[in-house]
Amino acid sequence: MADQLVTRSPERAWGATVFAGTRVPVETLFDYLEAGETLDEFLAQFPTVSRKQAVAVLEEAKRRARETIPG
Repeated sequence: MADQLVTRSPERAWGATVFAGTRVPVETLFDYLEAGETLDEFLAQFPTVSRKQAVAVLEEAKRRARETIPG
């Protein structure tokens, strides 16, 4: 589990994909950023999520976007 960024279980957080080792849904990070909040503001509100986890999830999302968006 140490190398896992996210987990998903029907028993945790209503089955949402969460940051590994937390109950914080990954979607919450994107909601914060979409609302104009900073990564630091998100991390202050959810101290169980490490900066390393959050940045790694954002990097993975960027990598996947590059793979699926032609151009």
